[in-house]
Amino acid sequence: MASDRYLAVQLGIEDPSVVKRYTERRRTLYDHAWEIRDAYGYRPYEDVEWGRRFRTFLHGRAWTHAEGPKALFDHAVGWLRRHRVLLPGVSVLARQVSEVRKVADKRLPALPGDLVATLKTPEGSRFSELERLRRPPTRTTGTAFARALEWVDEIGAYRLGRLRLSQIPPNRMAALARYALGSKAPLLERAVEPKRTAMLTAVMRHLEAKAIDEALDLFQVLMATRLLNTAKRKTEKERLSMLPQLEKASRVLARAAKVLFEELELVEEQETDLDVAALWAAVEEVAPRAAVMTAAATVVTLVPKNKNSAEVAMRAALASRYATVRPFLALLGESKALDAASAGKRVLAGVRGLPALARRKVGVKPLLPREVDDKLVPPAWRKAVYANPDLRRARWTGTRTWCACWSSCTGP
Repeated sequence: MASDRYLAVQLGIEDPSVVKRYTERRRTLYDHAWEIRDAYGYRPYEDVEWGRRFRTFLHGRAWTHAEGPKALFDHAVGWLRRHRVLLPGVSVLARQVSEVRKVADKRLPALPGDLVATLKTPEGSRFSELERLRRPPTRTTGTAFARALEWVDEIGAYRLGRLRLSQIPPNRMAALARYALGSKAPLLERAVEPKRTAMLTAVMRHLEAKAIDEALDLFQVLMATRLLNTAKRKTEKERLSMLPQLEKASRVLARAAKVLFEELELVEEQETDLDVAALWAAVEEVAPRAAVMTAAATVVTLVPKNKNSAEVAMRAALASRYATVRPFLALLGESKALDAASAGKRVLAGVRGLPALARRKVGVKPLLPREVDDKLVPPAWRKAVYANPDLRRARWTGTRTWCACWSSCTGP
């Protein structure tokens, strides 16, 4: 009773007893719902204009994102709330979401049908062809690098990376690839067309890009472990072997310099003329003149004039290890699936020409300047390539080409 009086006061009704008769007339509930809708600016779900806008949003979202039914349902509810459209029944909205997803799947264009064969498990194998292609090499060895390039060529044979799919939104392709990567072959085989082929196309395009990245990353790791580390150890060993001789000469020069400075300060304080004979006599008390001259010559020989001498020495050591890197570059140059952006076309062309140059017998058929792109060698590497007396002419061209390719990846 108290609640009836309170509600009557809120609604401005003089007789609280009429509140009990509120449900006797069923249309009153609808009348009040419409009044509340109009007061707060809500729109009915059946509104023609806003219904068209909602369907446009729903179809666009389903086409561009390839989401599951729950995610698309949640986005549909969010759109209706943001635009103050009254929510329909759950079953009505779920049915519309399902229909929109089916329409989006049917919009997929015709794609290569031979990809379905990758879902089959070959006789004598435990995995399907797709499962095998999804497993990259995991070791960092020369054999693994050869296997990685074979992996690139096997996936690149489908030539899906060159297939024009601009009509399919990138988000949808990425979503299809993620779903296919996380699904087993039997599940993909049960999918309906054209969605099944679209998922296989998306995952194979993803694997093609991934295979190339994995192969190049493995190549860089091999170059670092087989070349950089070895070259660093070689240069450090050479510098350490010279250290005792440098320390001995430096101690002689330090003692002679100390005496020399003390004598010069004394001459300056007494304001007397400089006596060269007396100066040498003072120096020879700590070290013979011949020993001082020899020590000075040793320091000049062992201490390089170039402040970047360590980098220069390491580049020279890298250039001398062409025989180590030659098999890897031959494999890289003969791979048919590699491509490059416009900025890297020149380096890729140099890599492509490495196998033929490496097999050339220059004693029989000399190399011509036009056969090698000289501009591939950056300034920081020119001394290591052109002024290295340890490089024989027979391997000089291949060496400077691989130096150019290596420096393009690692910087100056």
